[in-house]
Amino acid sequence: MKVYQTNAIKNIALLGNDGSGKTTLTESILFESGQIQRRGRISQKNTVSDYFPVEQEYGYSVFSTVFHAEYNNKKLNFIDCPGSDDFVGAAITALNVTDTTVILLNGQYGVEVGTQNHFRYTEKLQKPVIFLLNQLDDEKCDFDSVLEKLREVYGPSVIPVQYPLNPGPGFNSFIDVLMMKKYTYPAEGGKAKIEEIPADQLEKANELHKALVEAAAEHDEKLMEKFFESESLTEDEMREGIRKGLVNRGILPLFLVCARQNIGVDRMMEFLSNVVPFVDEMPKVLNAAGKEITPDPNGPTSLFFFKTGMEPHIGEVQYFKVMSGTVKAGDELTNAERGSKERIGQIFVASGAGRTSVDELHAGDIGCTVKLKDVHTGNTLNSKDCDNRFDFIKFPNPKCTRAIRAVNQSDTEKMMAAINRMSEEDPTWVVEQSKELRQVLIHGQGEFHLRTLKWRLENLDKIPIELYEQRIPYRETITRKAKDEYRHKKQSGGAGQFGEVHLIIEPYTEGDPVQPAYTFNGQEFRITVKSQQEIPLEWGGKLVFVNSVVGGAIDTRFMPAILKGIMSCMERGPLTGSYARDVRVIVVDGKMHPVDSNEISFMIAGSRAFSQAFKNAGPKILEPIYDVEVYVPADYMGDVMSDLQGRRGIIMGMDSENGYQKLNARVPLKEMSNFSTALSSVTAGSASFNMKFNGYELVPAEVQEKLIKEHEAEQAEES
Repeated sequence: MKVYQTNAIKNIALLGNDGSGKTTLTESILFESGQIQRRGRISQKNTVSDYFPVEQEYGYSVFSTVFHAEYNNKKLNFIDCPGSDDFVGAAITALNVTDTTVILLNGQYGVEVGTQNHFRYTEKLQKPVIFLLNQLDDEKCDFDSVLEKLREVYGPSVIPVQYPLNPGPGFNSFIDVLMMKKYTYPAEGGKAKIEEIPADQLEKANELHKALVEAAAEHDEKLMEKFFESESLTEDEMREGIRKGLVNRGILPLFLVCARQNIGVDRMMEFLSNVVPFVDEMPKVLNAAGKEITPDPNGPTSLFFFKTGMEPHIGEVQYFKVMSGTVKAGDELTNAERGSKERIGQIFVASGAGRTSVDELHAGDIGCTVKLKDVHTGNTLNSKDCDNRFDFIKFPNPKCTRAIRAVNQSDTEKMMAAINRMSEEDPTWVVEQSKELRQVLIHGQGEFHLRTLKWRLENLDKIPIELYEQRIPYRETITRKAKDEYRHKKQSGGAGQFGEVHLIIEPYTEGDPVQPAYTFNGQEFRITVKSQQEIPLEWGGKLVFVNSVVGGAIDTRFMPAILKGIMSCMERGPLTGSYARDVRVIVVDGKMHPVDSNEISFMIAGSRAFSQAFKNAGPKILEPIYDVEVYVPADYMGDVMSDLQGRRGIIMGMDSENGYQKLNARVPLKEMSNFSTALSSVTAGSASFNMKFNGYELVPAEVQEKLIKEHEAEQAEES
């Protein structure tokens, strides 16, 4: 295969809602470029995309597919991404390593929830966007309605480059207002017959052509001057203006295809090869140190590994982008994260499961390799004169969590190894062994996302597993001050154990000083702060430990043991066994024995005194609260608000964003368990959401009572 220079390479992410036809479009692109001789079909399970067993089982894309097309002496690298927001990790990865985004629209539905989600990601990353309207042959396709909705949502930057002459069954013809020609395709698609625009379409075509010319001129001063003088631009000038408009997102062109019939695909590929930006025309990527990295084929070699595929009989296939320099088969590079050496034995360019060997790839290109020793998704490999690291891919927070366990306990280790392997393929599958909850947790982007993982474990790895409700990481704290004491005394021949601790505990608020005196049952206890430790807790909040012992009642050397005993007690709160937080402990008095006192004695005494005081200090349970953003069509707003309020959610505000309503709420984590499924049901799949941890708040009294009873029953069962 020909080696392409940086200035002949274009990287394109292919996005779109489920059902928009990306897999079918991929087949037509590969067929049109000569990569395949016959287009596959999803129903026949023989497509280049969706070649993994789980994808063929569900009929959905689960992983992104990297493929390439050679067209007009250009190399077009595509990454076809899953449409479901449950697999958003693939889309975010693709957007970070490509330069232009094609968002495919279903001709029946136009702007859908997936369209909105994907467009938001392109906004964050400032990537050029081309809209591509597919399925023009569907009887429900209404081009004018789709265009109107696009402009309503995304504004006047949406500029049609083509419009259909006969949408619906039998669609085969459109007017291209960039080329100012009529394109008519044969029944089975393929090469178009290009003709002059019919007289009855000239007025409409000229009007749209003028709008396109004006949009192209807006992004270049020289072109704008020429447009004012002559109200026209040459074809090359229009291409230049459109390219600049794409780069700054001032133009969102709309093209037409019918991927099923291979109609319009050739014209779209002409535009991609001739007009969209090259790798070296896009803003430069920053490395982890904030330095701009130029995609210079003559610079030091730096490869960023953005995707790992697991394939039978091969193992790991590692996909990379050449960030700078030129990589050749046989190169020895250094892993920036691990410091280990890696030899690049073979280099391939990919088309799904198919791979073509090449000798080298230049800066900006995308390829893959196999049989690396210790390279993981997100790693960087550098030549000896380079120390780049890249960490620009930021994945969204999980939206769905379940506890997971192997049905057969003996399979636990095997299950963990399989999940860790799968999280290399999709980093939004996150596994966590929670010491606090005593559960293995699997975090994902939705119910379907986690069901997919379960299917793979059970059908491919042959490990029966169970997904069940996670425990909630509650916290315990106190609401008033209390005083207690405990004497630990043990005599069993020889040296005994003795330690007595008197302490005061109170709620701690940041910056709140120790009081000079505390009164309990009419008795005043004056405080002299001899030392104070402010200990940030791993699980959030603080423990403030104050030594106020005077007169040598407890030797200073025993204070760390008392603190250790208190810390052990804070790890298992008395109400639900959850972590305790935000407590100040003041050791005010105690006793020791010249022979029998030791560290273990004061550790036990400190723990027991703290536990007794905690129970008398108005203990309360805190629950994790999440900020939830829901993007929902206006028609479903009332239903979604009712659902959130039924989950003890508090509506914080509403806003409108790109044609959707954005609902902000705060909801307890306990109530979010099945929200993904409920939201899909309530809105017929037309809404999406994200969630982020906000903080802890007191649970209502009736909820606290219920949680305490549940914990007591659980303890009784365990004993």
